[in-house]
Formats: sequence, C-alpha cells, structure tokens
Amino acid sequence: MNTFTRILFFIIIVCLGFGCSRKKNTFLSRNWHAMTTEYNTLYNGNLALVQGQEELNSNYGDNYWDILPIERMQIDENITLPDSVRNQNFGYAEEKAVKAIQRHSMLIKGKEQNPQIDEAYLLLGKARYFDQRFIPALEAFNYILHKYPGSDNINHAQIWREKTNMRLENNRLAITNLKKILDNYDLTEQDFADANATLAQAYINLRHLDSATAPLSRAAELTGESNEKGRYYFILGQLHNQLNKPQLANAAFDEVIDLNRKSPRVYMINAYIQKARNFDYNQGNNHQLREMLAELEENRENRPFLDKIYFQIGEYYSKLDSTEIATEYYNRSLRAPSSDKYLKSINYEILANINFDNSNYRAASLYFDSTLANMSPRLREFRSISKKRDNLEDIIQYENIAQENDSILRLANMPQEERIAYFTNYTNKLKETYTQEVLAGQNDLALSQNNFGPAIPVAETAAGTVNTFYFYNPARISNGAREFLRAWGRRPLADNWRWGENNGNVGVEQVQNEFLEIDIKTDPRFDAMTYISQIPNDRYTLDSLTRDRDFAYYQLGIIYSEKYGEFGLAAERLEILLENAPEERLVLPAKYNLYKAYQATNRIREMEAVRQDILQNYPESRYAAYIENPQSLSEDGNSPDDAYDEVYKLFENQKYSEVIEKSNELITLYTGDEIVPKFELLKAMATGRLYGLAEYKSALNELALDYPQTEEGKKAQGLYNTAIPQLEKLNFVTENSSQSSFKLLYSFGAGEQEKMQGLQETIDKALEDLEYGRLSTSVDVYDPAISFVTVHGLRNKMTTLGFAELLQKNEDYRVEREPIAISDENYRIVQIRKNLQNYLDQFD
Repeated sequence: MNTFTRILFFIIIVCLGFGCSRKKNTFLSRNWHAMTTEYNTLYNGNLALVQGQEELNSNYGDNYWDILPIERMQIDENITLPDSVRNQNFGYAEEKAVKAIQRHSMLIKGKEQNPQIDEAYLLLGKARYFDQRFIPALEAFNYILHKYPGSDNINHAQIWREKTNMRLENNRLAITNLKKILDNYDLTEQDFADANATLAQAYINLRHLDSATAPLSRAAELTGESNEKGRYYFILGQLHNQLNKPQLANAAFDEVIDLNRKSPRVYMINAYIQKARNFDYNQGNNHQLREMLAELEENRENRPFLDKIYFQIGEYYSKLDSTEIATEYYNRSLRAPSSDKYLKSINYEILANINFDNSNYRAASLYFDSTLANMSPRLREFRSISKKRDNLEDIIQYENIAQENDSILRLANMPQEERIAYFTNYTNKLKETYTQEVLAGQNDLALSQNNFGPAIPVAETAAGTVNTFYFYNPARISNGAREFLRAWGRRPLADNWRWGENNGNVGVEQVQNEFLEIDIKTDPRFDAMTYISQIPNDRYTLDSLTRDRDFAYYQLGIIYSEKYGEFGLAAERLEILLENAPEERLVLPAKYNLYKAYQATNRIREMEAVRQDILQNYPESRYAAYIENPQSLSEDGNSPDDAYDEVYKLFENQKYSEVIEKSNELITLYTGDEIVPKFELLKAMATGRLYGLAEYKSALNELALDYPQTEEGKKAQGLYNTAIPQLEKLNFVTENSSQSSFKLLYSFGAGEQEKMQGLQETIDKALEDLEYGRLSTSVDVYDPAISFVTVHGLRNKMTTLGFAELLQKNEDYRVEREPIAISDENYRIVQIRKNLQNYLDQFD
C-alpha cells in the first residue's frame, strides 16, 4: 500500500468517525447506527434470546394431567441477587440490548432518530421477562409505549406488557387491556393470536374456564406456529373436559391429531389418551377403543410414550373389571422409561389401592410409599395418601413380628435331625447355585450373604404360607442383590453412586476375584451348622418371642376388624392366636373379638360356640355382660373413658401408688382398646413421681417400644429423647442469699397420715394468724414411704429458718418436728432424682 492510499484510508476513517456521531442528525449517522444496531448488536442478542427460549422449553416438564399453561416457562420461586441471572443466554441478550441503547441511541432534541432503538427495548423487556424479572421487564415495555407511540412494534409491546402483568398476577388488568388491544384492526395475525392466547391464560388463571375457550380457539386458528397450534388445541380440549363437554373436547383433540408431524408428537399421543379417557363404555363398541390403543402400542414412533399408552390400556381393562390384566399394564407402564413422575405416582397409587382392596396391606403400604416418593407434597392428595399409609404402619409392624417370630419358633421347635436336614437342603442348593454360576462365568452373582450379611432361611408361617411379595421374600431379594452386583459391583451408600470414581466394571472384577477364592468345603456359608447355631434355644428368649408373636396376632385381629372391617382376616389371626395357647390376659379379649368377627361374617355356628364359652367360663367379665346386654357397659357408666377419668383424678390427688395399681388392672381389662396407651402413659408419669427418674426413663422406653404408632408412644419417645437427658444433667445449685424462693419441708412416714394432716392445719392457722397471705402449704408425695408437708413462697433461706423457729417456739403452735429448708431449684431436683439424702449430706 503506497503513501497516498494510506492517507486516503486514514481520511475516510476520520470522516466516518466524525460523521457517525450520535449527536448529529445526519443521513450517514442515522443509517450507520441503525444498520450497526440491527445487524450486529440486536442480531446477536436475538440469537441468544432464541437459544434461551429453546433451553426453557427443553427443561420444562409438562404435566398433562392438569391444564397446560399457554407458555412453557417454569417459574423459579428462589430469590436471586440483583446482579445475577437465571439463564446466561437471557443475560447475554439483555447485555446486547443495553449495549445497543447506550452506544447507538440518537436521542436528539427529545426525539429518537435511530429507528432500531425500540427493537432494542423490546429485546430488553423480553430478556428480562424470560429471566423472570418481571418488574424491570414491565419498565422496558412501558418505555416503548410512552416514548415510541409511532413505532411499528407498539402492538407487540402492548401484548408483552400484558403478558408481564399476568405474570405479576394482575390478571384482571391484563384482561381489560387485552380486550382493548384486540379491538385494534391493525394487528398482524400472529399478534392477534398471541393476544388471544394471553387473554385465555389470564382467564384460566382466574379459573374462568368457560371464558377462556373462545379466545384460545381464535389463537389456535390464527397462529402461524405449528408448535403453538398443537398446544393451543390440546389446551382447548382440556378446558372443554373440565367444563364437562367431552364432544367439544374430542373435536379439539382431533385437531391436534390431524396436525400429525407438524407439531410435537407428545401432543398427539396425549390427545389420543384424552380421547380414550373420554370414551363412553356404555355405547357398545368398546373394541374400537382397544384397537386404537393397540395401534398406538405397536407403532414404533410411539416408543417414548409407552408409559402413557400402557397406563391407558390398564385403565381400559380396569373399566371392564379385568383387574389382573389391568395390573399387568400398570406394571408395564412403571417399567417403561418415563420422566412423568406424576404418572408414576398414579400407577403406584392404583396398584396400592388394588392390593388394599384385596386385603394385601403389606404390599399396599410399599406401593403407597412409592406413590408419595413420586408425588409433590403440595398436591391435595398427598396428605390423604400419607394418612392412609400411616394407618398401615401397625399392620406392617405386627405382620413382620408375627411372621418372623413364627418362623424362628418353628425352627426352634424342630428336632435336631429335622433342623439338620432342613439346612443341609438349603446349603446344598447354595452350593449348586454357586457352582453353576462359576461354571457360567458369573462369579459376580455369587452369594448375596457375602455382601448383605448372613441370613436364616424363612420357614413357613403358622398360616402355612410363605410370603411371595418381593420385599418380604429373601430369595427374591437375594436374586436382586446378585443382579445389582453383576451390573454395578460393590458400591458405597452415597449420593450419585453410579457416577463415582469406582465404576461398575472394576467392582465386578473385584467381586469375581473374591468369589474365585471361595472354598465350598470350608466356607461357613455352605455349612448347615452356621445357620443352626443362630437359632435361639434359651427359654427366656423363646418366651419373649412367643409373647411378642401372640400380642402381634391379637393386635392384627383388632386392627383388621375395627379399622378396616376385614372380619375374615381378623378371625384368621385370632384363631391362630388361640391355637398357640397365649398368656391368660389375651385369651378372653381374643375370644370376644373373635365372637364379633364371626357375628359380622354370619358364621353362626362358630359364633355361638364362642358365646357359650365366654358366658360359661367368664360369667363375671365385662365381655359376658356385653354379650348378654350390649348396653350394659354404658348404662353402668363403666366405659374405658370413665375409668380413665377416675384414675386421672387419683393422679391429680397424688395417689400415685393407687394410679399404678389401678392402671395395671385396667390395662389388663381393656387389652386391645385404644385407651390402653393412655393408661400406660399415666402409669409412667405416676411411676416417675413416685420412684424417680430412673424408673420414669424405663417406663417411657417401654411405652415407646410397645406402642410406637400411637400419640402416647410418640410422646413417650419424645420425652425419652429430649427431656430425660436434660433431667439427668441436673445437679444441686449452691444456696445463698441471692436466691429468692425457698420451701420448708416436714417429713412424715407412710403411717403418719393423721399427724401430717394435723401439722398442715397448724401451719395454715399460723399463716392466717400472722397474716402471711403470700405463703401456702401442700402435701407432696416423695416416695412410697415418705411425704412432705411443704410451705411455699418463702423468700430466702434466713426467712425460711426464721419461720421454722417461730413455729417451733411459739406457744400457740409448738411444732417440734425437725424441718428442712431448701431452695425451689433444689427441691425440684430432689423430687425428680429422689436424692434427698444426698442433698442433706451436701447442705445440712
């Protein structure tokens, strides 16, 4: 390049620089800044905006079980910092919009000369809108409306302003403004469609579904975007379904189906599903629905949606009362790949209800667990399902106890020869399985006990059956564990375990090497005596297992009868209980509840036999009285609640020994009633007041273990976990003149009731004579042998000792018994810990 060319090039650059100033309204300046704004800054900003919208759409999961929103955007309720953005694409788009405004705006004499600046503000508002900063977005759109009233984007900006108002929950304002916008005949078809769609969403937000159908129908007809057309028609069908207009709904779904590949296939599949749900099974052509569902199932393009298709086929068979086939398809739906957690929760809930209706409560509880795991806690159904699941907790607990203890007791009662034969057969099967796996090159599938601990094979239950449900079947659990090992190897219990440094192949190789070193002849897992040695044989353990099993069967009989009305199951459990010859306290209530179960199931002969048994062998019992006259208990005022009120009055009167004795009688009398845990808690509190902290702790622990699902059991567990540790840390505090509350104690033995009453009357007379109105007296129980006449309200130790001396020396009172002066804090500790002697040794 020669010197002249360089000088010319330099002159051109200088001229362009001065000629393109934002302060000069020249032809060159206007067009330079407009072109740079449109084809550089705004172009890149709009590309980022589109990328951000695509990312929003891909990350948004539609819930097709509820009315879809018009716009796919997940609202994030987390508060962000002022300078942060939720999506980098929208942040970049906003940055470009701001750059265009700052560098290319030509605001001269109050008028914008760059025709692209309104586009920049529009981009700015949209970027903020999608980044969910709706107030700043509203400011950007309002700026266009106020500063650029002649802009060709004015209608577009108005629509986006109302979308923003709607996001700010100003739905009524948005509706009013949108109606005004729609009266404008200058709208393009797309703007007209967008305005109608926004109007429909505002009506949906206000639950005015009938008002939303007309604008949404117009939006679906006018929009030029096939994606929007399919979505709008689908939502329109949902609205008509909500309004109980299935024919109009099906017409809208047909529009979605007719679009076929022009819109996302998910809309078409769900349109078919919705039409199937609207199908009238009474019209007699059910085969047409089945054929349609079969076609959907067989179409290879529909594989990503098999979870929904299988579910709807299950619903079809459920409507026809083919529960077994329906269950198969519900399970297929669960096994199909799916990201629809709500659909999973529905499948689990249906399977839970099927098992519940079939009285398979243990399986039902596990399905309810899975339902809750896949369901949002915010849903209205969550609480009812959770409550239903909690009600099954007792059944699960007691069925487990009954089955496990029955199995162990059956093994314990086997002759040694039978035990050896039983476990030899079991270990032979283990050896055979292991040998086959080694030969097949699947050493990673070897004994699950190597990884999950040794296990005793489960014998048949007393009912003669072995549980086949997966999670209660050791064989099936073992197979599942082996499959896991084959696929993943050993894995620690940790988050993101599949993506950790220890990948599956390394784990499998390690497990294979370990299993290759196993010697069948010496490994204890292949020795029958390994398992026989684990069977308990001491009488104390066996008696404990028997008591727990018997009580479990009794509780199952009560729960099945009273909570679920399953009198057949109740009778079965109670019959097993009575065949096992339980302890005497369970026999009579078990027979009475068996009598009620037979009565409910019209088993007249068995009912009469139990009735005669109770009347002949227990004629004085409350159960005999109730059988002869069901109104007798209420007429005598001898109901469990009345009995509890009487015992509670004894507790308030500090008659703790009587409370404990009476509670024990009533617990036996009302065994199985819901009132029993209340008596247990009252007894525990009386025990604590009478015998101290150690006994109180033991009583609470026993109550929490025996009745873990009751309110009383939970309260006892809470006290055991929180209050007891705090009370155990209590120590005596030093008594000095700064303490402002003391008590005066006079100790009496168990046989000195008259003397104790006489002293209290004397002190009360002294308080009245001396006008010590702030002082009061009471009789406080310390333990079974000692009670105190206690004077309350004394200010300090000197005052306390002075008052004791006054009572001792005054001729009108002459109290000769030796008193104890103690601070309120230390008196509380003495009563809780029952350590009066320790206090006297430390402070006397």
